[in-house]
Amino acid sequence: MKAGIIVFPGTNCDRDAEFALKMAGFNVEYIWHDFENVKKYELLFIPGGFSYGDYLRAGALAKFSPIMKEVEKYVEEDRGLVLGICNGFQILTEAELLKGALTKNKSLKFICRDVDVKVINKKTPFSKYIKKEVLTIPIAHAEGNYYIENYDYLKERNLIAFEYLNNPNGSIGNIAGIYNEKFNVLGMMPHPERNSVKTLGNGDGLHILMSIRRSLENE
Repeated sequence: MKAGIIVFPGTNCDRDAEFALKMAGFNVEYIWHDFENVKKYELLFIPGGFSYGDYLRAGALAKFSPIMKEVEKYVEEDRGLVLGICNGFQILTEAELLKGALTKNKSLKFICRDVDVKVINKKTPFSKYIKKEVLTIPIAHAEGNYYIENYDYLKERNLIAFEYLNNPNGSIGNIAGIYNEKFNVLGMMPHPERNSVKTLGNGDGLHILMSIRRSLENE
């Protein structure tokens, strides 16, 4: 099972992602942002960081990288799954592969701490093998305040993946992560790769990655 980690100038969570994905049983390769062939991967992982220094706004420049056109085709053709974490989530919304936008935290401060998130939709490849109701996962962001004009659109289509139990950033509906309409793309602000083994916390983040791997194996 092969996973590709997409690396932009300014990405800084790629090594964390590699460690966690290997813990989940994936063979891992790095994909530089100007690479144009992603068809051989079952999972594309867009990690956190500060792509292009977050100039203009987080993720706004990364969406123009050549790799993102390939990611769009990958999603349209159902070639595999895409997981965007933190800056990866921001990039996916800027590229309009996910709806809504990530704005400045309500406190206008960078937040770095563990949060509890509830699993909302348990019928997707990213979640159907998660046995726990609530996961403890770290966050580290200044622009994690999720907003969408039509919140009911997400609710009606069951596109909400995770909700914060204690909303740290002001996100509408306590949203911590969302899916696209095909349920092959997940974007979330919490970092599951930073709590993938018990020496880093309680290992809850691994549940998400293991669900992805098991879903891909059982397709």
